[in-house]
Amino acid sequence: MNIITQVCRMIVGVLFIISGFVKLTDPLGFSYKLEEYFSPEVLGLDFLAPHALTIAMSIVIFECILGVMLILGDKPKFTSWSLLLLIVFFTGLTGYSAITGKVTDCGCFGDAMKLTPVQSFIKDLVLLVLILIIFFNRNKIKPLFTKRIATIGSVLALVASTVYTMYMFNHLPAIDFRPYKINANIIENMTVPEDAPKAVFDYYWKFDVNGKEEIIKTTGEYPSSEGTFVSVDTKMVTPGYEAPIHDYIMELDGVDYTEQLMQEENLIILHAFSLRRSDKKGFEAVKSKIEEAIDSGYKVIGMTASSASEIDELKQEFGFNFDFYFCDETTLKTMIRSNPAVMKLSKGTILQKLHYNDIDELELEKVGPKLIGLNLKLKKQLDSISNLDQGIRFVLMQQEKKDKDSVATVYGIPVQAETPKYFDLYRKIDSTNLIFAEKILTEYGYPGKSMVGEPTNNAIWYVIQHNMDKIGEYIEVIKKAGAAGEIEKTLVATMEDRLLMHNGEPQIYGTQGMSYSPGQEFIWPIKDPKNVNERRKEMGFDTTIEEYALALYGDAFVYMELTLEDAKRLQNQARNNSN
Repeated sequence: MNIITQVCRMIVGVLFIISGFVKLTDPLGFSYKLEEYFSPEVLGLDFLAPHALTIAMSIVIFECILGVMLILGDKPKFTSWSLLLLIVFFTGLTGYSAITGKVTDCGCFGDAMKLTPVQSFIKDLVLLVLILIIFFNRNKIKPLFTKRIATIGSVLALVASTVYTMYMFNHLPAIDFRPYKINANIIENMTVPEDAPKAVFDYYWKFDVNGKEEIIKTTGEYPSSEGTFVSVDTKMVTPGYEAPIHDYIMELDGVDYTEQLMQEENLIILHAFSLRRSDKKGFEAVKSKIEEAIDSGYKVIGMTASSASEIDELKQEFGFNFDFYFCDETTLKTMIRSNPAVMKLSKGTILQKLHYNDIDELELEKVGPKLIGLNLKLKKQLDSISNLDQGIRFVLMQQEKKDKDSVATVYGIPVQAETPKYFDLYRKIDSTNLIFAEKILTEYGYPGKSMVGEPTNNAIWYVIQHNMDKIGEYIEVIKKAGAAGEIEKTLVATMEDRLLMHNGEPQIYGTQGMSYSPGQEFIWPIKDPKNVNERRKEMGFDTTIEEYALALYGDAFVYMELTLEDAKRLQNQARNNSN
């Protein structure tokens, strides 16, 4: 029994040290796991959630120290009792997870070794047996060397564990077991191989056969039954391959930009999973380095799970002139254990991950011209005129006065007492917007996406587009903005065609048409119509002229190549018919 006790002592001690060390290296990760246990959906101890980090650090330090004390033979009575109480607690917790399935990973070995709830429970049951042997034979546990050396070793282990985990908390884990480690490529880790095993399911089909329930089990195929189908349930038999990264997204205004941003060669990301819970001193620490990255030509963005209002507050407070993309909070917590933090990537490959305390280690070199930060004040003004420009047109599209009033309220447009007043307001809005737009163009040039972001960069384009007499004056400015990538080339092409049609000349890209009444529509004549689809493709249109015409005028419309004489004839016919 003495030999068995000593063997159990060494096994348990080593396991506790390993388990504790892994969690000491990543105290925030273990605190996130405790928050999951404390949540209302699991144990309902949400009042403990704010103290999760303190509890996590205390548990892992205690776990590590107990392992050292057990091996050294320091205070065997205290050690054995503590081990027993701790393993009973852990066994109860993992047993609860195994029964309910509410927590899919206990976090026993952090991210180094993932265990299912059942595996964790079995592991704790084995440990419980080993610890019970130690507990009932604790009188056989003697110091490995001397009592004094054992005590000194325990104290040193306590100090070392505390200093180590505090250092890891204030920096980043020294060992990264997650798929977002340095030199990992996010896109590659999101890719599922073609030959990857698929999940296998059993299907339980329920039928009503003459009032009696019949259940037929298959592996997916619809069964043969004389009864009436009621429902089908599935149960996973064998899980399929799951990519290491499967929940990563970079979303802005409901659009997923992950693939696009992962192609950036020089990308700096400011991470903050929760702006409300973030350390404001952290943003102060990274601010100058972020500005240096922008000056050096890096594309800088933010990523958070926080609301738009919280993002706006942060931008105003720290003057961050770049977009913040949405990503799931759990994913952001997994990526980097700091709030805030900075990550440097090149085409999806992680080059650096830095805690805000280590921001000075961010390696920057001159990679291109300075990327202009967003002018938030101008952006807000342009968003306002864009809202009025589009809003009043949506108002006029409504047939009923009550519908016009309803849409006007949505867009913040003053409700008018009479319908004709909306037309007067429409002319006033266009006139006022034009005055503002011309002032902006004089002061800034075209306010493109590098200055005000997307889709705000389209605001001035709409104002000019809706003031026909001004298109000729500003078409070269619009072309220049398109060539520089500040607005979409499709918008440039549309405005150019609009001006040509207005001047009675053939258009170039086929974006303009005439519609007088059903059956009296046509695409305005096109210069060199045989090559129009090639020109459309070059300008970014994803439809041919034929497809565009059908989308514009309906499936019954037949596109025809017209001359200017043909167009004038059709116009005269339409006017005569209306008379």
